[in-house]
Amino acid sequence: MRIPRINQFVQAGLGGILAVIGFAPWNVFPATILSLVLLFWLWQQAENPRISFWLGFSFGLGFFSAGVGWLYIALHEFGNMPMTLALLAMLLFAAFLGLLPALAGYLQAKLVFAKWMRLCLVMPAIWVVVELLRGYLFTGFPWLTLGYSQVPYSPLAGYAPILGVYGVSLVLAASAGLLVLFVREHRHKTGKVAVATLLVIWLGGAALHLLAWTKPEGDPVKISLLQGNVKEDEKFEESHLNETMDRYLRMTLDSDARLIVFPETALPIMRSEVPENYLALLSEHLRRQNADVLIGAFEKEQGLYFNSMFSQGVSPSQNYRKNHLVPFGEFIPARWMLGWFINDVLSIPMSDLSAGGKNQPLLQLAGQRIAMNICYEDVFGEEIIRALPQATLLLNTSNDAWYGDSSAAIQHNQISQMRALETGRMMLRATNTGVTSVIDRDGRILKMLPQHEPGVLTATVQGYAGATPYVRWGNAAVLCLLLAMLALAWWLQRKTSDSPGRG
Repeated sequence: MRIPRINQFVQAGLGGILAVIGFAPWNVFPATILSLVLLFWLWQQAENPRISFWLGFSFGLGFFSAGVGWLYIALHEFGNMPMTLALLAMLLFAAFLGLLPALAGYLQAKLVFAKWMRLCLVMPAIWVVVELLRGYLFTGFPWLTLGYSQVPYSPLAGYAPILGVYGVSLVLAASAGLLVLFVREHRHKTGKVAVATLLVIWLGGAALHLLAWTKPEGDPVKISLLQGNVKEDEKFEESHLNETMDRYLRMTLDSDARLIVFPETALPIMRSEVPENYLALLSEHLRRQNADVLIGAFEKEQGLYFNSMFSQGVSPSQNYRKNHLVPFGEFIPARWMLGWFINDVLSIPMSDLSAGGKNQPLLQLAGQRIAMNICYEDVFGEEIIRALPQATLLLNTSNDAWYGDSSAAIQHNQISQMRALETGRMMLRATNTGVTSVIDRDGRILKMLPQHEPGVLTATVQGYAGATPYVRWGNAAVLCLLLAMLALAWWLQRKTSDSPGRG
């Protein structure tokens, strides 16, 4: 007896919510796999592509509503959008993102293949195709790509240095398909082959965890990451500026590290407006310590504004300007049409920034070659590897105060853990309200400050040299795998005499 259709849609939505439990802060990585098992089970029961579409949409709506619901906080509490409008905007955004799992459901049902091919080859491949699409569409939103849920302890995370986050998503989705096939066919040879293949994938991932893809280079260096914990609704108020600057000055003067890092836009003013005596006090301390500091502030050049990090200290002054900007938060797409949305509905300071450029030089500080990225930029693994293999350290500065006491900051830290795994480099994170952390090259968190408290995280870190396969190939390898899986399914379907299953 078939489950009533409305129950299937409810189950799919609940499956989407279940998937979020695999991500930080819960880190129950099997939950994400089981959620996809449920979705694939429902897809292979669906009567036609239209139902598969709506099952995928229900899953996506539950997944993104639960996973990025913190956008409501940014829109309402800090963007001053009315509560009802902010909630509606968040739900519409989740519904828009939900169209991509819906597309995956429609495509996998439209293509006529035998059941085992759909479960083991077609569904996993198409799922990752739409994840890749989400990572590039409209400048990209790859947040909650399923592969992140496996970092750092799942055996499947072992595939990250080879195939990147999308490759981890692929082996996750393939595992889900194999589990469904095993449940359906456990009494037959097909079920035994499915569980054997599953064991190979998981044991292979566990073995890959044991490999060291990079090697230490140079001496360890002592670093301090500053977490000012400046409230977002006070940050850009002139009455709080001196207090903010004094806080970071005291933290710097109390540090004996060779590299000291402020968070993103820690000083909410133009670099040219930073008082000379402030920089002089910093420089004097840095000379005594043979040290460098990276300061987050805005820069203006030829009428353009940039989100920047600039250095002071014993090394020549250098800077990095954020290149991958956040739509509506840092720039307005189609300003001629949508400018009113920022100006009249939202209250977001510095929402018309310019991109700093793709090929900016590495920062040569404290004896390290640093691949700098600011906030949202570390969500794009294919962009981080542009600085490799030359870089010895990865450094991210962020301000996730926009999202209050939600899961956004810890999700962001998990994304940085994936970047460390993909590149075989330590990742340092200096943030305003958290998560400030030091992440080892295997994705493990070595040190982390409590969120929403001021503090200084001091640690000794090691630079690394060498290149993981992902650094060399980027996303090209997983694209080739996706094409190979779909081509293999097509070839086998032509060769087999089995009837295509749809029930």
